[in-house]
Amino acid sequence: MDWMLFLTFLAACGAAGATGAMFEPGTWYDKLDKPVWTPPGFVFPLVWVTLYIAMSYAAMRVALIDGSQQALAFWAVQIAFNTLWSPVLFGLRRMRAAMVILSCLWTAVALTMVSFYLTDPLAGALIAPYLLWVTIAGALNLSVWRRNPQFA
Repeated sequence: MDWMLFLTFLAACGAAGATGAMFEPGTWYDKLDKPVWTPPGFVFPLVWVTLYIAMSYAAMRVALIDGSQQALAFWAVQIAFNTLWSPVLFGLRRMRAAMVILSCLWTAVALTMVSFYLTDPLAGALIAPYLLWVTIAGALNLSVWRRNPQFA
């Protein structure tokens, strides 16, 4: 385990997570019509902390393997889109734009997962829960957007 490398990736995740902390859903989001399957608010930070640790460990493993540049480039793209989503949805209140970002995020996470798996199967498996969570977030984003078209 290369702790410095792990902590470097974790810092990138922390920066992405900080935007979620700075742009919280708030009363605007609370008042929107949401599906009954919307997870309770306390679930989000628990899931994200777990995912960020898994993503950082996976990236550290891949970074230690020669020829992993493309896989790590996909990781960088996904963390950039991850960082954008909360400010666009909760800060700007732009559901359509947030859905576009989430679609790009989903694609980048899928590419990260596949490229990590081809480089190190455990690293790819560690990204799979993240792809599942982004899929759920995408379905939720789309559902809330459709239920509240005034905030497209």
